[in-house]
Amino acid sequence: MTNPIFAGILSLIIVLLIGPKLIGSLHKLKYGQTVRSDGPKTHLKKSGVPTMGGLLFITGTTIATLIFARSSDEALISLAVFLGYGLIGFLDDYIIVKKKRTLGLKARYKLFFQIVLGLLIGLWAAYKPGIGTLVYWPFGGAWELPVWLFVPFAAFVLVAVTNAVNLTDGLDGLASGTVVIALLPFVLMCYRSGRIGLLTFAVALVGSLLGFLYFNRHPAKIFMGDTGSLALGAALGAISVLTGTEFFLAIIGGLFVIEVLSDIIQVTVFKKTGKRVFKMAPIHHHFELLGWHETKVVGTFYLAAAVFAAIGTVLIIRIW
Repeated sequence: MTNPIFAGILSLIIVLLIGPKLIGSLHKLKYGQTVRSDGPKTHLKKSGVPTMGGLLFITGTTIATLIFARSSDEALISLAVFLGYGLIGFLDDYIIVKKKRTLGLKARYKLFFQIVLGLLIGLWAAYKPGIGTLVYWPFGGAWELPVWLFVPFAAFVLVAVTNAVNLTDGLDGLASGTVVIALLPFVLMCYRSGRIGLLTFAVALVGSLLGFLYFNRHPAKIFMGDTGSLALGAALGAISVLTGTEFFLAIIGGLFVIEVLSDIIQVTVFKKTGKRVFKMAPIHHHFELLGWHETKVVGTFYLAAAVFAAIGTVLIIRIW
């Protein structure tokens, strides 16, 4: 049981050590954030802050996982999905910073590669002894899905949570902090169910994210970019697929669900009526435009994320 602890400590140290060097290098390369012109005006001062910061926690998590969980298939497949989605995000960020525009890799290409990776992990899980297609219900019981249904379901979960985390990444420390909170119930579940390899990966990610938060807290010295947000969503999705806790994720990640719903509601209502439900979507921008300071919004959302995580933890304890 010491491997997860050491993995978390190592990943934290790695991020804290390489953080200043990466930030300096990105500054020299002028790989800075391009701020949306239609976003909150207070965000214009963030223009030029280095992006692609997801490379920090991707590096820390990868090294720690390979050192302490290299013999675990579950840890390695989770890491592979984490890196695959991170690569999609990196290509998106690279196009943005090189061409100095707010839109990078075309949406259809991003979606295509996300779906392919989601289908692959679904197939792997379905035919892996000890994992299979069992999906647990949060309030008791489980459902053994047929492979033909489980595989696209797994892909849907990966794509949905990845893009939900991506939408949440709009304020200093918001996405990184809320993902740490969402990971904690899964850490508990992996511990109680004896999934040590997966536990090691999850704890390594928590450690590296805590290190990243040191640089990403307000006022942020670096942003994670799609490099980081897509990787984080993929990590949450991979852990839930491999443990059959996809529906638990919908509860534990309730904040991410709210962020997505706010965006869907805003777009749908505006198309039908020409009116806006929120001052701006996703909903964290709505509170900014109400006059809340960025740190107040982030703190409030941390609290909301903790409530959802607490509910998920209670449900996990009931079953495991």
